[in-house]
Amino acid sequence: MSSNTTSGWDVLDEAHAALRAAVAAVPDGGWSLPTPCAGWSVTHVLQHAAGDQIGFAAALTGEPGPDFDPFSPSGDLDGDPRAFLEAALTRSAAAWAAVDRDAAEVATPVPPHKMAPWSGMAACALDAGVHAWDIAMAAGAPSPLTPELARPLMTVAREIVEPLRAWGAYAAALAPEQGDDDAAALLRYLGRDPRWTR
Repeated sequence: MSSNTTSGWDVLDEAHAALRAAVAAVPDGGWSLPTPCAGWSVTHVLQHAAGDQIGFAAALTGEPGPDFDPFSPSGDLDGDPRAFLEAALTRSAAAWAAVDRDAAEVATPVPPHKMAPWSGMAACALDAGVHAWDIAMAAGAPSPLTPELARPLMTVAREIVEPLRAWGAYAAALAPEQGDDDAAALLRYLGRDPRWTR
């Protein structure tokens, strides 16, 4: 299942594709598998990631946000998880497609709540990209987080992540290791072990 709705921003479209691919790779019965997000199953991470995409869309459009708290997902989902994700990605892509790239700033659900259009888009992509990795690792699938995608995501991560750590949105950064590529460097910066396995 894929959507025809793209945002027109390469980084965000690639991050959405990564999240879509990761969710598509979850095996039957795999929705309760543990993820790199301590205490969260694949379903928890999916709900959080979808809720965040809706949150970004709502900040841009003024429409309602998610009808649940993305930071306290239930871990239970009625219906098709892939359709649930697709609805969120479609909303996010459509909202970003309508953004004036020359605007001074756009509204975002993450501090500082106003960002330059590129940075806001990349923050949205960062969320999708890192949770794509979480779900893929839980599912035993290949990492969808490429070094090429990780580079722009690291740029925005350095803008926004430190204040969010205090809220518990990201764990403390892990020390870089020799041989890390751009994807591994990003994951460590976000408090994730690139070699995590279940």
